[in-house]
Amino acid sequence: MGRAAVLTGIGSAVPDRVVTNDAFAARMDTSDEWIRSRTGIRERRLVEPGTATSDLAVLAGSRAMKSAGVADVDAVVLATTTPDHPCPATAPTVASRLGLGAVAAYDVAAVCSGFLYGLASAAGMIALGTAERVLVIAAEAFSTIIDPDDRATAPIFGDGAGAVVLAAGEQSQRGALLGFDLGSDGALADLIIVPAGGSRMKTGASPSDHFFTMRGQAVFKHAVLRMAESSRTVLARTGWPVDAVDWLVGHQANVRILRAVADQLGLPREKAFVNVERFGNTAAASIPIALDDAVAAGLVNPGDRVLLTAFGGGASWGAVTLEWPDPA
Repeated sequence: MGRAAVLTGIGSAVPDRVVTNDAFAARMDTSDEWIRSRTGIRERRLVEPGTATSDLAVLAGSRAMKSAGVADVDAVVLATTTPDHPCPATAPTVASRLGLGAVAAYDVAAVCSGFLYGLASAAGMIALGTAERVLVIAAEAFSTIIDPDDRATAPIFGDGAGAVVLAAGEQSQRGALLGFDLGSDGALADLIIVPAGGSRMKTGASPSDHFFTMRGQAVFKHAVLRMAESSRTVLARTGWPVDAVDWLVGHQANVRILRAVADQLGLPREKAFVNVERFGNTAAASIPIALDDAVAAGLVNPGDRVLLTAFGGGASWGAVTLEWPDPA
């Protein structure tokens, strides 16, 4: 069976500032009903000026380590689309602020699939024996790359961070990451993109080139397709029939996407955990925030079989299975 990565702690952090749909309706051509009917979102948390991704990551990471009952780890993997700077990576800053010393620390860029890619990367380090414990954080200050006047994107996204601690163990343990499936299709890169700011286009022709853009209808179609396909693949690899799944915790992009994925898999919709109504789409951070939220609400319990799945820019997607661990 070999070494396995076992989830031993979890934590999350969101900004204090709550922004409701009515705040957007007051300054643009939209309404609370329009936003809720299309996305399920009624409010989201947004950072104050001066708050960076690393600030949220440090809070979530410290809470995950406290949950796991540990004071140190061997590596930090940070999934983010909104690093503090284009260079250097943000993970070393987070590791330093957490007092972790000269540990390995690096960023993962897979947009909304980033947390699952981070889990796979960390699990690989543990399987190889490179690390005994890894802190995986997904953190986003997504409002910093959104055009505040764009009705198509501004009401959708929120800011936040979630984190887990993975430790070396055995696949027979509760909390072990049992199966992975990851994929991408670069031909769909323009579905979700910030056009300017990189080596392809350092400076855009207009300010809008530096903001996040998304082709919503196409993203919806591909998200449902890829999340369902990836989920079926990982369930087959894990050896779970669909009806063995207790909870589907998908990327919290849109309540209609989550319900459609559940329908495609043949899962009852009530098994798809949803908290997008309170936090909006927090990109890579959405799955660990949702997991922490579900555990805190007493919904996900030790021994529950959990299926994680996401679709994001790149295009990228993935799915992971695990049995929820006993409390630390």
